[in-house]
Amino acid sequence: MSAPDTAEVVVIGGGPAGLTAAIELAQLGVDVTVFERRATTSHLPRAHLLNQRTMEIFDAIGVADDVYEMSPPEDRWHRVGWYTSLAGDRPGQGREIGHIHAWGGGPDTDRYAAASPNRYANVPQMRLDPLLRRHAERQCPGRIHYGHEVTDVRTTTDGVEVAVIETETGATRTVQARYAIGADGGRLVSSLLGVEMQGPTQLLDMVSMHVTADLTRWIRDDQVLLYYFIDPLGNGGFRGSMCAMGPDTWGSESREWAFHQAFPWGSKEAMDETTLKDRFRDIIGIPDLVFDVHAISHWEFEGVTADRYRVGNVFLVGNAAHRHPPTGGLGLNTAVQDVDNLCWKLAQVLREQAGADLLNTYESERRPVGLFNVRHSLENAGGHRKIAAALGITPEISAEDGWKEIDTWLAPGPAGDERRRLVAAAVADNGDDYSQLNVEAGFAYDSGAVIPDGTEPPHTHTSLRDYTPTTRPGHHLPHAWVHGRGLRVSTLGLVHRADYTLLVDPAHAQTWRTAAEKIGVPVDVVAIGSADPASGPSWGRLREVDAEGAILVRPDRHIAWRTTTMPADPAAELAVALQSLLSRNEVHA
Repeated sequence: MSAPDTAEVVVIGGGPAGLTAAIELAQLGVDVTVFERRATTSHLPRAHLLNQRTMEIFDAIGVADDVYEMSPPEDRWHRVGWYTSLAGDRPGQGREIGHIHAWGGGPDTDRYAAASPNRYANVPQMRLDPLLRRHAERQCPGRIHYGHEVTDVRTTTDGVEVAVIETETGATRTVQARYAIGADGGRLVSSLLGVEMQGPTQLLDMVSMHVTADLTRWIRDDQVLLYYFIDPLGNGGFRGSMCAMGPDTWGSESREWAFHQAFPWGSKEAMDETTLKDRFRDIIGIPDLVFDVHAISHWEFEGVTADRYRVGNVFLVGNAAHRHPPTGGLGLNTAVQDVDNLCWKLAQVLREQAGADLLNTYESERRPVGLFNVRHSLENAGGHRKIAAALGITPEISAEDGWKEIDTWLAPGPAGDERRRLVAAAVADNGDDYSQLNVEAGFAYDSGAVIPDGTEPPHTHTSLRDYTPTTRPGHHLPHAWVHGRGLRVSTLGLVHRADYTLLVDPAHAQTWRTAAEKIGVPVDVVAIGSADPASGPSWGRLREVDAEGAILVRPDRHIAWRTTTMPADPAAELAVALQSLLSRNEVHA
């Protein structure tokens, strides 16, 4: 079908961020078009971890059930392990160095369940992207265009002009739009707009091989999804890693794997397939392993953030705005959450419900999150070096001396006991990467479309692992199982997708409904009834306001404003809050 010449929003890029944006915008009634230069979705494994905040978004747009259906059984993937190899002739080969529970599994199950109604999922991007594409094409029939390359993006006085070429026919056109979203992974849009990416680049050349291999004989822990290999040839860090890819069986029975190796930037070795295959056989200690290679890809190990997330009416999301090391699995998740922050704001401005200045809050809210997540991912990457150092393996050590250090780690007696204690502590320290609930669920907006109330954040606000739910403005709405709209539902399920939601106590709901009706802005007033104490923390404890108070929630489930008690004139107070939040000159009660 021919691509259109006009749209309210043009999305440049058909990966997870671009497709999620298309689904959200279409559901919000926005005329949206996607252009993707590739002929189809990615055939590479790429990102695979989908954290709870991302799954909440997928739940809201009707994608979560399909994602969970593709995710492994819960007892087959919530663990990360470090190994000297899978096999080998040396006494120190084929040894597990240690493992930790990860991504809301094991001892983390209860605290992750208390944080969200949605659990973690694990779906490689080569399977997630086609799923999202199917949903996007249902929501935007005739508007998702693969094989269409954007060659130029120009900001105008009242919008954006996007130059597009259809790769198969060479046909060109210029599309006029009010707004554009750059979701092209940083390939073109940011450079066209003069956006600078800040941070370290070309740290390593990471090579990924997507393979089919039978590792049943050597896999002894069916709960491990991700394997890291540390040996004396790893220059004081991990030498390689591998991740199970399923798709139908997991653990030792996984048929597909992603093999990853790190090379110095510019290494010629990284370009030779025979070298890559032989090197990985050596890493895992199985020299005669036979495997079929489906694809080999290179990606730059870097940690960069755009100096601007907005240029005119063009907004950058995902890898176009921030690129992370894979440690922590924050890249794709941060991208989807960028989109969720932006789309409702675009819809409200296009509906003339909010002033155009609301869109400035996208950068002020999301760029600090991007900066933190990139820095945190870089820091997490050092966790493997801590384990190697605890083993006695340093960058300068010879291979033979390194294996002697591993022998010391295995030896009985006080020296071995002390070495094992140090190694266990170094392994456990990686919980900052794999049990980082507060990083994933506790991020908050200090400025933007929020009205601070002068309260302090929770005492765990700077923790990486410990998440404390709060209704303090800027924070994510706490999850609790409650009775609302006549159903047992999570508080997150009560939030309106397009408009602000005012959460109130049933005893004072009519007063707040009357106040909301006096305001010329749609506000969905929801009375939250009794909670089920057996289902986790009660809403009465989490809401942090009196029964007379109210909590105003944005469509992206972040708290915009709250009042702990009933104001003397609730309609006037609500009107003042919305006038500020919507960047409008007037909101009358």
